[in-house]
Amino acid sequence: GRKSLRQKMVDELKHYCNGFHLLWIDTKVAARMVWRLLHGQVLTRRERRRLLRTCADLFRLVPFLVFVIVPFMEFLLPVFLKLFPEMLPSTFETESKKEEKQKKKLNAKLELAKFLQETVAEMAKRNKADTG
Repeated sequence: GRKSLRQKMVDELKHYCNGFHLLWIDTKVAARMVWRLLHGQVLTRRERRRLLRTCADLFRLVPFLVFVIVPFMEFLLPVFLKLFPEMLPSTFETESKKEEKQKKKLNAKLELAKFLQETVAEMAKRNKADTG
């Protein structure tokens, strides 16, 4: 059913609290990785990607905090998210947004695979015609 305005506000507040908590955890882990890097250790590919994502999230946090701190500016957040879809830190994304991104990536991969299959089939026809 429909949620009341109070329940929607509570859900959004929980969402932002969870997002900040996850960002704090990612920041602590990234700080440990930077410490390891400074002491000459090598990061794995997964750790390097996580460190880059966390750094990007921290840079995205600055404009996002403007929306949280300035009164009533959070009402403009959906407009800015339409204009700049990657503005939110990754810890603040909802599951539906993550699924939507995965679907877009999968569709792009399927289109690429289809193109490559058609290219290989065309090359095979040309080779067959040249040898025949």
